[in-house]
Amino acid sequence: MANLSLNDNDGSSGASDQDTLAPLPLPGATPWPLLHSFTYQYPHPYSTQPPPYHELSNYSYGPGSAGSQHSEGNKHTDPQAQNYCYFTIRDSYIFPFQESKSFAVNIFKGQISTSQVFPFPSVLNEEQSQFLKELVGPCSKFFEEVNDPMKNDALEKVEERTMEGLKEMGAFGLQVPADLGGVGLTNTQYARLVEIVGMHDLGVGITLGAHQSIGFKGILLFGNPQQKEKYLPKLATGEHVAAFCLTEPASGSDAASIKTSAVRSPCGQYYTMNGSKIWISNGGIAEIFTVFAKTPMKDEKTGEMKDKITAFIVERSFGGVTHGPPEKKMGIKASNTAEVYFENVRVPAECVLGEVGGGFKVAMNILNNGRFGMAAALSGTMKGVIAKAVDHAANRTQFGNKIHNYGAIQEKMARMAMLQYVTESMAYMVSGNMDSGATEFQIEAAISKIFASEAAWLVTDECIQVMGGMGFMKDAGVERVLRDLRIFRIFEGTNDILRLFVALNGFQVKEENTAENITACLTASCSAGLGTGLTLQGTVHPELNHNEQFVLKRVADCAIDLYAMVAVLSRASRSLSQGHPSAQHEKMLCETWCTEAHERVIQDIRFLGSGTSKQIFKNLRAISAAVVENGGVVSPHPLGF
Repeated sequence: MANLSLNDNDGSSGASDQDTLAPLPLPGATPWPLLHSFTYQYPHPYSTQPPPYHELSNYSYGPGSAGSQHSEGNKHTDPQAQNYCYFTIRDSYIFPFQESKSFAVNIFKGQISTSQVFPFPSVLNEEQSQFLKELVGPCSKFFEEVNDPMKNDALEKVEERTMEGLKEMGAFGLQVPADLGGVGLTNTQYARLVEIVGMHDLGVGITLGAHQSIGFKGILLFGNPQQKEKYLPKLATGEHVAAFCLTEPASGSDAASIKTSAVRSPCGQYYTMNGSKIWISNGGIAEIFTVFAKTPMKDEKTGEMKDKITAFIVERSFGGVTHGPPEKKMGIKASNTAEVYFENVRVPAECVLGEVGGGFKVAMNILNNGRFGMAAALSGTMKGVIAKAVDHAANRTQFGNKIHNYGAIQEKMARMAMLQYVTESMAYMVSGNMDSGATEFQIEAAISKIFASEAAWLVTDECIQVMGGMGFMKDAGVERVLRDLRIFRIFEGTNDILRLFVALNGFQVKEENTAENITACLTASCSAGLGTGLTLQGTVHPELNHNEQFVLKRVADCAIDLYAMVAVLSRASRSLSQGHPSAQHEKMLCETWCTEAHERVIQDIRFLGSGTSKQIFKNLRAISAAVVENGGVVSPHPLGF
């Protein structure tokens, strides 16, 4: 019940409540080979819902396709139609009680919901835009003239003058309400500033992000008025630094297995906390900690005592809070990372954050709310390294030519630009949705984190490749960025776990329905004009266990590509409609990205639908088991010794 389209400067938007066919002029009148054919299957074999308002079938395009059938009794007769490619999105099943507006959630249901993706979010009013512009200049100047990322890296801490300058600018309280001493930025405004930080110094970015993106974010989201008034003013000024304490030696991605405990006193006025947390950013400099601990609670149904996770605000001044030495790390050396210990810490009952036993919800909401900022920051990182690569390629002469004239370098530069464009589009689409009041964005936020962290690594690696030996040298500053970037695929949810999070949160069904929902997801991708003619019906067994991570990972990859395509389609469509100077360039970025992403989706689906995949997955399990059993590689050395 909506369209995805790229329109030239005709003032039209990319959103409609009707199924439309939007022309996209192509260079040389060559049709874009994204949609070779499309078949709208109705009714869906698993559907028990009402049919769509109308039925579409058998649409194809190509040179001279002016008379291609669009719907019964409706044919395009534009004599110039052969000069366009048609990118369409078809009606999906209409649920009269549809609740979610999330694009990512709905593709797993076999539906297309475009309200949060078309048109591209534009959430800042004139006053907010002007205020942000006034902040961007001084922030950029500070990082260009005051902050020294190489010195921070060498010192393995943020220089004191940088810390003081950040405090003076209000950088420690960007999203704290103004009446509590903060700057009061929206998510989109915040994203724009952390993008600047990410461009210049990820070590400083982690210090600030660990403080406000996750450190005291729980107080902003779940704190009561008394907690906010007590803690936020000093946190906003940077007088107090915050840290987020979830990870433990025996519980990384498995947050439910934490050992830190908080036992309520008989009088009910305080909890006694014992345990430790590892790899805590700001752990050695923080005064305020958001700590997750298991608390014994009586089960209302059985009456038995069970451990539930509860979130607490813990002050170092409570006593019993200590930390270990700064960790020696591969990257983000400027940020402080340390183990934090809690020994008989007496935590007042009024320091419970949210509800007793509701800590898992608090933790997940904090992480979900912070992930868009990572995508924004890394889009800035990519801008910075692309500029370095461009500078080198434009000035380096080899074999009598500037190296930017060689195809191998051109492909690298183009792909770097595409990855940055997609990441930036995702970041501001998610932040815009959040600012518009969306409450269901967890899948999109996870996708943006996965994509951004992997894209930034690839872009920076390619920058070093473009620069050659010079890029490998420390003075070039790119090797530091590469070291800093490696952690982003690990913390705030490893990308492996987040891929499972994307797939399983998309399905959100009992195991016996998983196969149906995979099919529904693929039906939705077809409805989005990404028709493949392929399904997983009969391939994924109805009793698919959620531990079938081989399948789930690839389904998540399809969802990531689909969301990336929608993000760039929406953004490029807006640029074309508004006549931006960069509109044609953005159209090329979009066309190229979507064509290749479409091919990846097809490849993944074909692989999962083949008998080969079953054997390969079986082989992978067996190889892994043999390597583990052997304590390393199994094959003997080819020389025999």
